Amino acid sequence: MSSLAASGTAAVPDQVSAVPDQASSVPDQALAVPDQASTEIDQASAEPDQVSAVPDRSTVRLALVVGGLVLAVLLGFGLGRLNGGPSVAAGPDSALTGHSHAPGTGAHEHGADQAAAAQAGGLSVSSAGYTLTPVAAAFTAGRPGELRFQVRDAQRRPVTRFAVVHDKPMHLIVVRRDLTGYQHLHPTMAADGTWSVPLTLSQPGVWRAYADFTALGDDGRQTPVTLGVDLTAPGGYQPRPLPAPASSVTVDGFTVGYQGTPQAGVTVPLTFRVDSPGGPAALERYLGAYGHLVALREGDLGYLHVHPEPQPVDGAVTFWVTTPDPGRYRLYLDFQVAGVVRTAEFTVIVP
Repeated sequence: MSSLAASGTAAVPDQVSAVPDQASSVPDQALAVPDQASTEIDQASAEPDQVSAVPDRSTVRLALVVGGLVLAVLLGFGLGRLNGGPSVAAGPDSALTGHSHAPGTGAHEHGADQAAAAQAGGLSVSSAGYTLTPVAAAFTAGRPGELRFQVRDAQRRPVTRFAVVHDKPMHLIVVRRDLTGYQHLHPTMAADGTWSVPLTLSQPGVWRAYADFTALGDDGRQTPVTLGVDLTAPGGYQPRPLPAPASSVTVDGFTVGYQGTPQAGVTVPLTFRVDSPGGPAALERYLGAYGHLVALREGDLGYLHVHPEPQPVDGAVTFWVTTPDPGRYRLYLDFQVAGVVRTAEFTVIVP
């Protein structure tokens, strides 16, 4: 029995020894796995080529947003062209009214905003943060007096910094309510910001004074403003009717005429010619230009201030004028010949 037990025990190693042979075959099968994995990687590496052919969703979304913005800008520009205020008739791209040019230049440059240009100024004592404050404004009709005033900012401080525009830092226009007695004056300023100018109100009544200036802010910003205030010369006021419309008038022997038809809300050219008895007058530069034109609207005395093209053409000076509304206007043309400044006045009806 013991021998049988020994022989039975000896047989076990033979069976166990066979196990390594089977186990040794496992690595051979496992070694085959990388071949399959490498095949999967090769297939996966081919997928980006297919994916790259499909646009990324974020890219499509970005393209749609950009396209929408471009379309909105184009639509806004088109609507702005359709609703951009007064149009321009047979002339430059924009109106040349107010002080839209660079300070110190002789004539306006094209490019001013027409909607702003079409608005009459001088209807208020305050505008754009500035207020016209008379300091001394007592007058007797027909007697020399003096007007003193300040321009104050939003903090009620006197303004002392002004740009020089058309050779002067301040232009003062004075006219009676019936549009007679026109005067174009240039006050001087004291260190405290008080402006003063000799002034005679020739007839009794209410007069309108316009301060036309360009203020300089603390940040250097330039603000063109026209402010208006009433002045009174006590006495019996007898308004005079406006003269009938005429395209030609005579002033001190000079014949002054114009061509052109003002239109409401439209910028049009008015060409003025000054002739002396011997032929075309030799116009001289006045306030940095060859003429100076002011237009006042009958009724509320709305103020339009325009200047000419830089140079006369064939002896004529052209102004680009925008009248905001239909009605009657009075034009005042200042021109200089032989050192003397004269004023030609016209009544114009804007249909």
